[in-house]
Formats: sequence, C-alpha cells, structure tokens
Amino acid sequence: MSEVPKKTLSSLVEARYRDGQSSQRPLPNHLPPTLETILSHRSFRSFLPTALPTGTLEALVAAAQSGSTSSMMQTWDVIAIQDPSHKSAVAKLAGDQEFIREAPLFLVFCANLNRLANISEKYNQPAEALSSMDLFLMACIDASIAGQSAAIAAESLGLGICYVGAVRNNAQEMCELLKLPPNTFGLFGMAVGFGIEAAYSELKPRLPMAEICHSETWSEDNQEVHVESYDQSLGSFYFEQMRLDRKCWSAFMAANVASKQQDGRENVKKALENQGFKLQ
Repeated sequence: MSEVPKKTLSSLVEARYRDGQSSQRPLPNHLPPTLETILSHRSFRSFLPTALPTGTLEALVAAAQSGSTSSMMQTWDVIAIQDPSHKSAVAKLAGDQEFIREAPLFLVFCANLNRLANISEKYNQPAEALSSMDLFLMACIDASIAGQSAAIAAESLGLGICYVGAVRNNAQEMCELLKLPPNTFGLFGMAVGFGIEAAYSELKPRLPMAEICHSETWSEDNQEVHVESYDQSLGSFYFEQMRLDRKCWSAFMAANVASKQQDGRENVKKALENQGFKLQ
C-alpha cells in the first residue's frame, strides 16, 4: 500500500486553487490543525442517518457566539431545527432540497434587531438607529461571522456542513413558518451532520488569489486573464468529476445574474419591509 503524502500548507493551498500560482506565494512552513480544517472545507449534500453526539448543538452555538460582534450588539440569533416534520417543512420552502431533511441538524441564522428594540422600549428610548441600513448590515455581518465560526467548529468535530441560501427563496413564508417577530429575518441556513463523501472528493477550486487579493488599492489589472485561468481550473475539476454538462464559470455567472428572477429571492426586499425593517 502506497503512503498517503503528508499534507502541507503549500499542498492544501494548491489543492484549493489548482492554478500552480497561488501556492507559490510566501506561506508559513507549518500547518496548524485549525488552518488545515479551514483549507479542507467542502460542502456536503448527503448525510448519514446518524444522530449527532450529545452536546454538539451547544458546542456549535458557543463557537458561534465566540465570533466577533460589532459594538457588542450581538444582533443575530440562530434557530436549531431537529424535528423531522418541521425540518421537512423548512426544506420544502428552501428549494425542496433532500439533504436538509437528511441532516440531523439544520440551523437558520437570523438578523435580529428586535432584541435591541425591546431593550430600548424598556429604557423608554426611541431606538431611531434601528431603521438605519448600517444596523441591518451589521446584523448580517454578525450572523455571517457566527455562521462561519459554527461551520469551522462543526468541521473540527468531524462533521460536514452545507450553507443554504435558499432559506430566502420563500422569505415571507419562511418568516411565518419560523414565527419570526418584527425586526428579525432568516439570512441563511446550515445543514450539519455526518457527511457522505462523494465519489470524487477533491476540493472545488476558487478564483486565483491574485484576482481576489488587492495590494493597498483596488485593481482590476489582468482580471480577464485570471477569470480565464479559473474557467480552465474549474473546468478541469468538473471534467474529472464527469460533470460534463457544466458551463465554464464565467458563462455560468453571466447567465446567473442575467435575470431579476432569482428563485423567489427577488422578493427579499418586500419580505424585509413586511418584517419591519426600514433600511433608511
């Protein structure tokens, strides 16, 4: 039996980008376990029917709450969904994706300005800032930081996750199903469980580091070259998976944003307004 090559930071970076360039940049010589977990991330869309160990939810929430939060406002909450029938109802609204039903735990991360509204009422304060666009953005950012902290924690425990933006496909109905009060909104979901490895489990490549990371000021020099390079690396990835129906990334993205119709997400603004967000 041949020895499995030892993972290094350089090898993981090359596996992530597959461009022969990003891994040539200066990198630390050692590979901390946390960084290995982050660089090894992949999404799972199939889960074993195995219950999570006792305390897993609590560990993930503790990790999520350990993430940074702007001005200590803590403008997010998470709804943990484990009841099969309830999870199925959520799945139906979120693209009717079967892996949501399979996962033993589904988390919905929510923006929450309602807690601050309630506190302001207690202290007889007008809470005028809650109508600002910035506070809504703050809640979205806080929830995203919390979600990623929970994702890394789950993966460090040997679990698989998959983010689900489709909780916004039927945003108003999702708010009603989850009984969300005013000034709250479901931003994204996360399926958590023991993931079933796909037949081909290589890491899906990302855009070249040179395209994403700008030095000092913004630059779009060589963007066309970078995108063409990525079309090739992602195309090779799909070819190896025998997913021959896939368009190149740039053509797929252009088609993806061509229409205002976005599986129901074009109605998100209206749902936010119905939830009491003024976004001024």
